[in-house]
Amino acid sequence: MSEGNARRVPGRPGRPRGPLSRRSVLASGGALGVFAALLAVSARARRPSGQPVVEPRSAVSGRTGALKQGRDGGVLGPTSAVPVGGGRVYAARKVVVTQPTAGTFRGFSAICTHRGCTVNSVSGGTINCPCHGSKFHIADGTVAHGPARRPLPSRPVSAEGGQVRLR
Repeated sequence: MSEGNARRVPGRPGRPRGPLSRRSVLASGGALGVFAALLAVSARARRPSGQPVVEPRSAVSGRTGALKQGRDGGVLGPTSAVPVGGGRVYAARKVVVTQPTAGTFRGFSAICTHRGCTVNSVSGGTINCPCHGSKFHIADGTVAHGPARRPLPSRPVSAEGGQVRLR
């Protein structure tokens, strides 16, 4: 049926009534594809570079899948690897262990609270982020120098048998 022979819809001049044209179906599909692509790019742009993807919590245990795969608990390394007045970053486990005073071990998340980068060093009494220069006190994880505004979250650690353990 050609457009010239199609019956017109009353009250809508120029719009034929009948099945959709191939052109309108293709245009709609293309527009939907463009919308989906823009949505995906927008979602990636909102997550700061280096920020980890948070896994959903299990309905049974309330813990994330990453934690259930062995990231919680276990030995991080020898206590001798964590200097007094300093600390050590365990990047693979996303944790920083400090020893502000002899025999006192503190654990913190290695993810900077500013933009989600992984901190990379402990020196001069601070835990240091390479991305934007944030620094956190080794004793309590509070901000020593911005741009971060929130302290590093604490992580439970213990020193047992000459080993630092993540609980």
